[in-house]
Amino acid sequence: MNMTTDIHLTNAVAERLRAEGTPFAVATVVRTLASTAAKPGMKALVLGNGEFADGWLGGGCVTAAVKKAAVKAIETGEATLVCLRPEELMADMQYAAEDNQIHVARNGCPSKGSMDIFVEPVKPQPELLVCGSGPVALALLRIARSFGFSLVQCSSVENAVADKHYATPEDIARANNPKIDRYAVIATQGKGDVAALTAILNMNTNYMAFVGSRRKFSSYEDKLIAAGVSDKDIASVRSPAGLHINAVTPDEIALSIMAEIIQARRATGQQREANDVK
Repeated sequence: MNMTTDIHLTNAVAERLRAEGTPFAVATVVRTLASTAAKPGMKALVLGNGEFADGWLGGGCVTAAVKKAAVKAIETGEATLVCLRPEELMADMQYAAEDNQIHVARNGCPSKGSMDIFVEPVKPQPELLVCGSGPVALALLRIARSFGFSLVQCSSVENAVADKHYATPEDIARANNPKIDRYAVIATQGKGDVAALTAILNMNTNYMAFVGSRRKFSSYEDKLIAAGVSDKDIASVRSPAGLHINAVTPDEIALSIMAEIIQARRATGQQREANDVK
C-alpha cells in the first residue's frame, strides 16, 4: 500500500471517529534524519487509550513515544512535538526537554535515526441539543452556529439549520453518545415537555435548561419523579433558561440562553484544567 492510499485510509477513519464523537490524536511525521522507516508526511491516528486506530510510524520505540504523547495531548487538549533521537544525540536535546510542549524520547532501534512527530488532539465539537421548533428554538439554533457547536434538533418539524434531526426524545435517547459534551435546551412550549425532560435528563449533559417559567417547570416535578428522574437531576435544570437580561423577543431570549451556555462551557473547561493541575 503506498503513502497516498495510507493517507486516504487515515482520513476516512478520522471522519468515522469524528462522527462517533471519539477523541483521538493525529500524529504526523514532519522531519527525519538518517535512516528511519517512516518518512515525512506519514500519519497515524491514536485513541485516548494509546491504541493506534490507523496508520503506522515505525517500530516499538516510535510507537511507545507517540502513544504516550497522544494520550497526554487528548487529556490536555494541547498539541505536542515528539523528538525521537538516538542515545548519542540525547544530550543535544536538553533545551527541548525543558519545554512542556516537546516530548523527547530515545530511539533505541538499530537504525539510530531521528524523527520529529507532531501530535495534535482532535476532540468532537460539543453538541447543542434543542428540543422544539418554536421561535425561541429556531433562533437559538441560528445563533449557536457561530459558536462551534454541533447542532441537534428534536421536534416533529425538521429544520435545515440543525446538523442532525430526531423526531422524538426517545430517538435521541437511543442514539445517545456519552462521550460528547452536550448542552440541552427544552423549548417545547407545552408540547411534550415532560417526555422531552425525562428523556434528556436520563442522558449525560453539561447543561440543561427549560424555556418557561419556574412555576411551570415546578408543576412537572412530580411527573418527572414518577418517571424515575432523581431529585438531583431535577434540581440541575436551569429554569427559566438563560441569563437575566430582561429578554422579551425570541431572539433576545435565545441570546440570553446562548450566553448562559457559553458561561457553563467555559466553567467546565476551567474545572477540567484545575483537575489536571491536581
